Amino acid sequence: MQKRISNLPFQGTPEQEEKLRAIIAEHKGQQGAVMPVLQKAQDVYGYLPMEVQAMVAEGLGVSLEEVFGVSTFYSQFSLTPKGQYNISICLGTACYVKGAAAVMDKISEILGIQPEECTPDGKFSLTACRCVGACGLAPVLTVNEDVYGRLTPDEVPGILAKYQ
Repeated sequence: MQKRISNLPFQGTPEQEEKLRAIIAEHKGQQGAVMPVLQKAQDVYGYLPMEVQAMVAEGLGVSLEEVFGVSTFYSQFSLTPKGQYNISICLGTACYVKGAAAVMDKISEILGIQPEECTPDGKFSLTACRCVGACGLAPVLTVNEDVYGRLTPDEVPGILAKYQ
């Protein structure tokens, strides 16, 4: 699945930038520094917006293309912020066959966002995943650590209301 770039403007703080610059300085000149710096940068910001990737590239003296390549290749990295409530919908085979796409469409319709986006208020984000290991409950979605199974699109408004 192709990663999306954030639909929200970057809102980094001077404190976050100071932490990132310290992380970069700690790893500057080390072979293979991009991966650990991106991991720590994501811990600081919660995701890897292009502005952060540019700071990493400049600070480590590597190309932005290299940094972007690493951040888009590995699934542990997110290019979009996560909301207070991250909704993850399983699109693995069992869930997909049993209607997960319709559930995702309903969430997108209600929240006005697509997968890998965050609502402008930062309350909800939507992620598609490949398997949550609950195939017997298909289709399945999670909201943070809460699991909902055997879903239909009609149940989505009630689930979202719990987090309003």
